[in-house]
Amino acid sequence: MKSNLLANRLFVTLGTWMLALSLSYSKEGSSHLNILFIAVDDLRPELGCYGAKQIQTPHIDELASSGTLFLNAYSNAAICGSSRASLLTGMRPIPGKRFMGYNCRSDYDAPGVPSLPEYLKQAGYYTISNGKMMHVQEDSPRAWTEPAWRSNDNSGAGLHHYNIYQDWVNPESAVLVEGRKGPFYESADVPDNAYHDGQVCEKTIADLKVLAESKEPFFLACGFWRPHLPFNAPKKYWDLYNREDIALADNRFRPKGAPKNLGGSGEIYSQYSANQGWPDDEGFHRLARHGYYACVSYIDAQVGKLLNCLEDLGLKKNTIVILWGDHGFHLGEHNFWGKHNTMNHSIHSPLIIQIPGHEGRRVEQTVEFVDIYPTVCEMLGLAIPEHCEGKSMLPIFNDPSRLHKEAVYIIEGNALSVKTKDYLYTEWGSGNEAPRMLYNHLIDPQENFNVSELPEYEKIAKYMHTLLQKIRHTF
Repeated sequence: MKSNLLANRLFVTLGTWMLALSLSYSKEGSSHLNILFIAVDDLRPELGCYGAKQIQTPHIDELASSGTLFLNAYSNAAICGSSRASLLTGMRPIPGKRFMGYNCRSDYDAPGVPSLPEYLKQAGYYTISNGKMMHVQEDSPRAWTEPAWRSNDNSGAGLHHYNIYQDWVNPESAVLVEGRKGPFYESADVPDNAYHDGQVCEKTIADLKVLAESKEPFFLACGFWRPHLPFNAPKKYWDLYNREDIALADNRFRPKGAPKNLGGSGEIYSQYSANQGWPDDEGFHRLARHGYYACVSYIDAQVGKLLNCLEDLGLKKNTIVILWGDHGFHLGEHNFWGKHNTMNHSIHSPLIIQIPGHEGRRVEQTVEFVDIYPTVCEMLGLAIPEHCEGKSMLPIFNDPSRLHKEAVYIIEGNALSVKTKDYLYTEWGSGNEAPRMLYNHLIDPQENFNVSELPEYEKIAKYMHTLLQKIRHTF
C-alpha cells in the first residue's frame, strides 16, 4: 500500500509536467495542479453557453468560453444518488448490485473501490467536500481530509419533513404547508447566504483562502442544491425575468407511440405544495419555469464568486475547474417535470472543464460521466485505477473532432438506454417482447415520435439493441 501511495505522489509531479507538455500549459512557478470540482443539482443545459436565450448565466458562460464545453455529456443515471455515486467512482450503476435508488452509497455498494476524492487523497491531495457532493452526507468519509460539510445537519431527519432542510426562509411559506410538504417555490427578499447555496459558496471561498497558503495540491468539491426543487432563490434573481415573457415547452403532450412504461417524475406534485393545476395549467408551467430560471441564475452568481476568488488569490493559473450537473431535468416537455426517465432532457447535462493555459473549445463528441474519473487521473498524471469503466477524455481536448466513443449508457429503474450521436434507444427488460423506444435526434430532437416499431427503423433498432447487449452482459 505504501509503495502505491509513493508511486501516486510521484505521478502527481510527473503529471503536472505531462499536462504542461500536452496542453501547452505554463505553470508560472507553481509545483502542482489543483481541482475545483463544482456540482450543480438538476442542472440541464439551459445555459447561455448551450444556446439558451431566455436564461441569464454570465459567469458559467464565461467559464465555458475559456474552458472546454462538452455539448453532449450524459449522466449514467437520471437520479441524484445513482448519478453521483457512479460519477465519483467511475463505475456504472447495475440493477440489484450497486448504485441504484435514492440513497445508494459508494462505500457500501462498492466496498474497497476508492472514489475519485479518496484516490486523490491517497496521492497526496488535500480533499474537502462542501454542500451536496455525494448524495448521502456521511457517504465515504474516508474520501475527505476534513469531514464533509453541509450548511445544516440532516442526520436522522425524516425525508421531506417540512423545512427539516431549512429550505424556506419566508414566514409566508408556512401558510402553504400541507402536512409534511412545503411550497415548491419561494422568492424571499434576502441576501444570497440566507439559503444553503450562498452559505456553501462562502464556506468554499473561506477554504480557498486557506488552501492558497498551503503547499499541498487540493481537490475542493463544492456542491450546490439549486436548481433542485424547491425552486427557492433570493428575490433579486426572480426579478431578472418577466414571467409573461418566458416561453413554454411547445410539446406538452405524450410522445406518439411511447410505451406505457414511460413516465415522468411526480416529485414536484407529491413532495411539495402550492402546485395546483399540475401538469396541464399554463400558469403553473410559467411559474415553475420562472422558479427554475431564478435558481439557475442564483447558482450562476455563486459560481462567479468562486471564479473571482480563484483569480484574486492567484490560484487560477494552476487550478483546473470542472463544473457538472448530476443529470438533466424536464421543464414541461411532454408534461413532465423533473427527471426519473431516460428521455434526453433527463439525462443530458452540462459539463465544462477549464484547464489553465488551454484555449476554450466546444466538443461535440458524446461523453458520459464515468469518463470524468479517468480524465482527471490522466490530467494529473495518475495511473487510472482498474475499476474505472469510463474512458479518459483528455485526447479530445486537443482534437475535438477525434471520436471518443460510439455510445454511452444510462439506466433508470429497469430501463436501460444507449445514446449515440444521432439516436437514443431504451429497453425495459431484456426479452424479445421488451417495451422499447427509439428517437431520431437528427430529425426529432424533441423526441415527439417513438420510431422503434416503424419498418424503416428496423435495422437501426436492431443495431441499438446490439449496443445495449455489449453492456448488459456485465450485469
